[in-house]
Amino acid sequence: MKMKFLLAVLLLCYSAAVFAQDTPKEIVLWPAGAPGSEGKTAKDSLRITPQGDHVITNVNTPTIMPYLPAAGKSTGVAVIIAPGGGHSELWISHEGYNPAQWFADHGIAAFVLKYRLAKAKNSTYTVDKDELNDMQRAIRLVRSRAAEWHIDTAKIGVMGFSAGGELAGLSAMRFTPPDASATDAMDQLSDKPAFQVLMYPGNISRLTVSKASPPVFIAGGNDDRPDISQGVAELYLKYKALQVPAELHIYAKVGHGFGIRSTNKGAITEWPEEVMLWLEDLGVLKAGG
Repeated sequence: MKMKFLLAVLLLCYSAAVFAQDTPKEIVLWPAGAPGSEGKTAKDSLRITPQGDHVITNVNTPTIMPYLPAAGKSTGVAVIIAPGGGHSELWISHEGYNPAQWFADHGIAAFVLKYRLAKAKNSTYTVDKDELNDMQRAIRLVRSRAAEWHIDTAKIGVMGFSAGGELAGLSAMRFTPPDASATDAMDQLSDKPAFQVLMYPGNISRLTVSKASPPVFIAGGNDDRPDISQGVAELYLKYKALQVPAELHIYAKVGHGFGIRSTNKGAITEWPEEVMLWLEDLGVLKAGG
């Protein structure tokens, strides 16, 4: 009986160790503190909904959580994922962890961005300054460690859901070129995304397009609110007018916030595969992989 108990304890310890090794670890974007967060030491808060969704708010220390493909499975492509939540919180399970795991399982390195929130209670942050700064820093950080993570620096894109879609879209508008004179070595790198995946993005009317804009994949639900269900089509037409590669999917009988959930049914369950096929069409991914 004692031997069985010891074996059970050892097995439990081993399982915990394996779980710890497999669990992604967050990487702080600014180890010395994010610009604009000086003096703010409060940790972010987490709540879990009755359905099991993890929802984070009050972020002062922005991070990325890496989901890397298994050894030998990397395609060289990477994506930074910004969950939604109206800029007041982050619905980080179905719009962050789940998509990141799916893409990592299919050879694309994914990084879930935990960004500061302009509309959280008592927030002093803004979308255009602090949230965008977090996304741009995440792009540069991934680019700086591309060799370590088996990533092609020319194949780093962004993906965003709802408010995170607005943020991803802004990063594709306001990218900055490399700055060799920057004192921070990471700021010497470009933050321009190679592609953008905008999932039912919010505040679509703010998003502008130029001939320098990266290719875009846009998706939403026909039953979403009008500014999004119609706005995604209007945004597509902006890209079409400037002949920037764009693809649009509007799913019938689908509303807002579908992300990747085990309860999703029908055509929306196929959107990650559609993104993969789109990347193949662009030449970012090799056909079949």
